[in-house]
Amino acid sequence: MSEAIQETFDDASGHLALGELEEATVLYRKCVELDPTHFDSWHALSMVLLKTDKVKEALGASLQATTLQPNDLLAWTALSQIYVRLEDIPNAEAAKANSMILSLGGKVMREENRE
Repeated sequence: MSEAIQETFDDASGHLALGELEEATVLYRKCVELDPTHFDSWHALSMVLLKTDKVKEALGASLQATTLQPNDLLAWTALSQIYVRLEDIPNAEAAKANSMILSLGGKVMREENRE
């Protein structure tokens, strides 16, 4: 990760800790623009968007996070929470099932790897 992304991510996290959600959102968005493969930025962006009631945008960021790291327990848990907020219970349950698999030491297989 570049120094610029790390600094921007740290600044965003500082704003988040202070409850400055709009400032954090702007900076997390900058992080994913600088490096679209930075998982932590996508995950953090999804959470701050959820906190600011931008639930559909949070869904997109959360899906990107689970795509980048399909075996991250917290990413699947967050995705489940977002689906609940969207009242999409089947997808919420599927995401929760993935988080349960991971919590038990399993792995989540991406669709293209299944046969």
